[in-house]
Amino acid sequence: MNAIITATELASELTGPAAPVLLDVRYQLGGPPGRPQYEAGHLPGAVYVDLDGELAGPPGPAGRHPLPDPAVFAGAMRAAGVRADRPVVTYDGGQGWAAARAWWLLRWSGHPDVRVLDGGLAAWQASGGAMSVDKVTPQSGDFTPVPGALPLLTADDAAALARRGVLLDARAAERYRGEVEPIDRVAGHIPGAVSAPTTENVVDGGTTFRDAVELAKRFASLGATEDAEVGVYCGSGVSAAHQVLALAVAGIPAALYVGSWSEWSGDPSRPVATGPQPG
Repeated sequence: MNAIITATELASELTGPAAPVLLDVRYQLGGPPGRPQYEAGHLPGAVYVDLDGELAGPPGPAGRHPLPDPAVFAGAMRAAGVRADRPVVTYDGGQGWAAARAWWLLRWSGHPDVRVLDGGLAAWQASGGAMSVDKVTPQSGDFTPVPGALPLLTADDAAALARRGVLLDARAAERYRGEVEPIDRVAGHIPGAVSAPTTENVVDGGTTFRDAVELAKRFASLGATEDAEVGVYCGSGVSAAHQVLALAVAGIPAALYVGSWSEWSGDPSRPVATGPQPG
């Protein structure tokens, strides 16, 4: 199953007998909440999901976007109409990072059929897709999360993987090098990690994925291949989910370090590397 879906493909599926559940995950780091944007216009039938409140736990020692409480996540997904026997498509209004976080959580929790709308809301509108301001009240879903379907890394796991496999840092290159750090306590990267900015996986203004062949070549140049053990982290486990999604498009399985740099850098006992090399 492909991990992404085009706007044209989605429009066709929405008219079929097994139309997917649509989750609107609009989110902007440090920006206004996404719900007002959702209420101003969304894909017909889509339900808004809040990243901070439903796709992550409260920030703390485990990072800015730790895993959500299982009961909170399960309740949010059932309230959105998510069922185990019905496909799900997630989308957002920007880079696809938030949509990828929802995709990853659902797949990690055992849902068998989840895809991200490639290009997000902009691609849908560019294709002539209809928009709605109707209030959506879906029939309650039955999805029960069973975590563990995708690999998950702890901080210690990430450190070990950086030594024996390929640990990709999905943040901007200047943050990896330690030249700037606008959010976290310490600048730099996990020793042994390879710089792999998520923004290099996309085209069309940073919303649409490169094709699978291009992505596979890009990751192979970084040492990440189908036969390698691959892990990904970012600032707080959001853009790294987008990188795991890009790797999936390329046919490369990868583990996610959800705590990411926000957890790693918050522990003064953990080593930090700087500069352009893994260290």
